[in-house]
Amino acid sequence: MSHKILEGAFLVADAHYSHARPELLDFFKAIDSGELQPTQLILMGDIFDALFGGVKESYAPNDGAISLLNSISQKIELLYLEGNHDFNLAKIFSHAKIFPIQAQPVACEFEGRSVALAHGDLDGPLLYRLYAKMIRSPLTLFFLAIINRLLKNKILDDLDSYLSKKDDCKEFIGFEEFTLKRELKKYGCDYFIDGHFHQNRGFLSDGVSYFNLGAFACNQRYFIVKSSDNAPILQEMAYSNKG
Repeated sequence: MSHKILEGAFLVADAHYSHARPELLDFFKAIDSGELQPTQLILMGDIFDALFGGVKESYAPNDGAISLLNSISQKIELLYLEGNHDFNLAKIFSHAKIFPIQAQPVACEFEGRSVALAHGDLDGPLLYRLYAKMIRSPLTLFFLAIINRLLKNKILDDLDSYLSKKDDCKEFIGFEEFTLKRELKKYGCDYFIDGHFHQNRGFLSDGVSYFNLGAFACNQRYFIVKSSDNAPILQEMAYSNKG
């Protein structure tokens, strides 16, 4: 099944929302209130720094953003591609279309062109793919949640401390060469859009028009889908709630 991307859709990637990066909340408030009016909202993963379905202790720090997304998803179509920081989300966002890693890339269509959307970590090294499958297992999360409770939330607290210190805006040296090795033409698309790497760069890769979205965590970037000669153009924007 191919999903239609609408002109005027907003794409947001890698906001890594947490107490250390609270700016996303005002952005969601602006959409919910109608101050910003996307035709669709497409979330490209790692929207939250730590949100794991089944681990209820990860919900409370994100309550405000969760509530706003559930409100937004009842007004406009919300597509949510799970990332490596936010997954098993179907029960949290019941009105959204949720795409776990195994359903990515998501086949989409924009004015007759095929577009593949992914968080970006679906084709990592074998060991990473094994880890990604294991950590998303409901059974693994069940036991981690129990251990976390026994340790009085130490696992999530330590994770929050570690993630809060990460540099989300560093340059990936050799990114174009790395992307060429991914052989994106195997996905049979005209355009491939992902996040995860935070590079805000586009180029022709393996015959596919490729764009890696800049992270919202870096200067509150988001992207609006425009059309030009039936081709998708991503207009970069920076959200500010000042004035």
